[in-house]
Amino acid sequence: MDIRDAKIIVTGGASGLGAACVAYFRGQGAKVSVFDLTATGHDAYAVDVTSDQAAARAVSQASSAMGGLTAVVNCAGIVAGARVVGKSGPHDLGLFRKTIDINLVGSFNIARLAAAEMANNSPNGDGERGVIINTSSVAAFDGQKGQAAYAASKAGIAGMSLPMARDMGALGIRVCAIAPGLFLTPMLEGLGEEMVAGLSRDVVFPKRLGRPEEFAQLAAFILQAAYLNGETIRLDGALRMQ
Repeated sequence: MDIRDAKIIVTGGASGLGAACVAYFRGQGAKVSVFDLTATGHDAYAVDVTSDQAAARAVSQASSAMGGLTAVVNCAGIVAGARVVGKSGPHDLGLFRKTIDINLVGSFNIARLAAAEMANNSPNGDGERGVIINTSSVAAFDGQKGQAAYAASKAGIAGMSLPMARDMGALGIRVCAIAPGLFLTPMLEGLGEEMVAGLSRDVVFPKRLGRPEEFAQLAAFILQAAYLNGETIRLDGALRMQ
């Protein structure tokens, strides 16, 4: 897929990794629609990714506004920190469900709706009609204390990407996932320089946190690499959490 001709939905596109993707894709000439609860402005849709009807309307509206839909990058998500049994008792079940619902179900919801739109596209020279990129995490493989809900949601994303790719191969739609490590998003920047330096020590090389634009660059590479399909790619400086 030529990114200059791409028509992309980015969920969670108002901040963090999603915002980096929006800026990078637009800089390459792509048309981009932002899905985010806090989204405002041109080509922005305030949508709950877990909602069946609201998400369906937003996907249809974005596709119509862009003159089609060829790619989705799912970045919408939340981080929940709680032990299975903590000082105040067992893990809040509602928090666990909310994390799974937004991170995993939300990604699947947008992917399925977008794929239905992409299936109507005319195929390019490789027979490709669209690309879906989901966001997993190193927590899917090296989940830490207090990450049961988050790690489960991200492991689900890693686990579903290959069968999704196999489901949609006949339609000419590729599916991949990126599993980022520690990235310098606004959430981590708020921890302060000392905490950020401490987190960086476990990264093998380069000895720093990831830059959001590096996530966007990998997403752009996946969009353009027609033979890359069904993979979950770690982007973490060889980090293996202790």
